[in-house]
Amino acid sequence: MRTFYTLLFYLLLPAILCRLYWRGFKAPQYRQRWQERLGFYQRPLSSHVVWIHAVSVGETEAAFPLIKQLQLRYPQQRILLTTTTPTGSARVQALFAESVEHVYLPYDLPDVIGRFMANFQPKLAVMMEKEIWPNLFAACAARQIPIFILNARLSANSARSYLKIPRLVKPALSNIQLIAAQTVDDQSRFIEIGAKPEQVEVQGNIKFDVLIDQQILEAGQTIRKKLFVGRYVWIVASTHQGEEELILSLFSILKAHIPSLLLLIVPRHPERFQVVKKLCEEQGLTVVMRSDQTETVLAENIDIYIADSMGELKMLYAAADVAFVAGSLVAVGGHNVLEPAAIGVPVLFGAYMFNFQDIAQGMLDAGAARQCHNLDELRDAMLALYEDVEFRHALIVNAKAFVEQNQGAVDRMVRLLAERF
Repeated sequence: MRTFYTLLFYLLLPAILCRLYWRGFKAPQYRQRWQERLGFYQRPLSSHVVWIHAVSVGETEAAFPLIKQLQLRYPQQRILLTTTTPTGSARVQALFAESVEHVYLPYDLPDVIGRFMANFQPKLAVMMEKEIWPNLFAACAARQIPIFILNARLSANSARSYLKIPRLVKPALSNIQLIAAQTVDDQSRFIEIGAKPEQVEVQGNIKFDVLIDQQILEAGQTIRKKLFVGRYVWIVASTHQGEEELILSLFSILKAHIPSLLLLIVPRHPERFQVVKKLCEEQGLTVVMRSDQTETVLAENIDIYIADSMGELKMLYAAADVAFVAGSLVAVGGHNVLEPAAIGVPVLFGAYMFNFQDIAQGMLDAGAARQCHNLDELRDAMLALYEDVEFRHALIVNAKAFVEQNQGAVDRMVRLLAERF
């Protein structure tokens, strides 16, 4: 089965590269460093690395405290961090600068992986969340490189997809040293798709170990004092296509009840910054882009503030009165709700939270967030937070407690890896 998969991948490679070039029209970064995806590198690189793979921004953020702990404990050990997306790459560079090696993940083809392995000679391989690559895992096994899937999660939908290709998935899973699952449900699903029970342990979710630097909180408060004076700031974070239209349709209704309301939109993908701006202007709203804003107080007639920047979300949460975490008004599956919870801003999210189902339910059970299944519920929640100080305070206190009670996964996973150093 892996032979057929490999042949098909080779046949599709020209189309994959063309798609990469095509995506470069909207996001030019896709056309940059494309050679890395084929295992060709234009600069000297470290070898004998500890290799960690994080697909994009969310996985990179989750890996941050883990990598920091490894760097503290093993300062001489060089770490390679790979990503798949340019936004993930940008986040790596912002968080780690030159303290880690970074390239794109190589395509899952034998000769490409061979070049990657020859360059970096990994001591061990760590996949974040649910990456399963048949040729890559086979290459690691042939070179006796231990493979770990950390912070592992597997939705019911993903499990059903993997069950359709057992002859490809089961051999790949057999090469894994350990799968550190987030929950018992994740553990069961990995076993269902072919992992052996002794391969899978429940170790918790490292996203609870979110690091909020005091400087980030202070920077957020500075923005609030300098730019958002007298405004009630509603941040809608990590929006996707189709969500801004819904939020804007609610904005004018809320504005009638909250005259000082300022909507702070943070699109998930950089190529949509200008698209969102145009959409707002077509609604007759007054828009300011963060990149154009000087360090002066926003005029009272400004309706929308668009964060056309990367890596500032935590800081912007700290500048807000209430946070709606997007990717949840449309069937994307939601985004990380633990960051605003840890920062101390009331958290709202929509109906589609299947990528964070356990965290979302845990927050709801703890009285730490409010789920809004439609725009009417979102309107009511926004007005309740604006008018009811006790409700607002309870969400903040409960959310911080929920995060703190579930921390500790990073230390457990560092200990797991330390045994193989």
